Amino acid sequence: MNTDSKLMDMLTGYAAAHQHPINIAVHLIGIPTIMLGIFIPMTWLSVEAIGIKLNIAQITVIAMFVFYLTFDWIFAVVFLVLGAAIEFLASTLGSYPQSTALIIAAAAFFGGYAAQFIGHAIEKSMPILLKHPIQANLAAPFFTIVELFKLLGLRVALFTKVQNRIADLRDEQANVT
Repeated sequence: MNTDSKLMDMLTGYAAAHQHPINIAVHLIGIPTIMLGIFIPMTWLSVEAIGIKLNIAQITVIAMFVFYLTFDWIFAVVFLVLGAAIEFLASTLGSYPQSTALIIAAAAFFGGYAAQFIGHAIEKSMPILLKHPIQANLAAPFFTIVELFKLLGLRVALFTKVQNRIADLRDEQANVT
């Protein structure tokens, strides 16, 4: 991975707004929960092509995986596994009576977002969602995988470089004011 790339800029921007351990923990739970809430109704719609039937949630996981491959193949593969697990759970919950499934989906979706806002209030930072909603929703699952790697002590050099860039940016901002 080229650490002077757009990925590095994204990681630095994301990490700068996610330094507080409680905010990070909330995101590790909240983002997959939001995905679950979105995926449940998506499992009700499917497409069939060349003899393969996929629901919209499965197609979304595959599309996100392909998009994430443009940044980093290791993070992308881990996302594919975890995304498939969330889709499997969504399919299971989506097979419940529709009113029950909708209540679960709404609770997961709104509860996950409420948790994100609480995490950012603790962090005292504005959620990226408010500035760039599409980018936030595409990037958040990827960053969840990145945070898992950080928590597990994997790819330490990458995270050290990100923290150094954050410190440099904060120093530059302090010198401007």
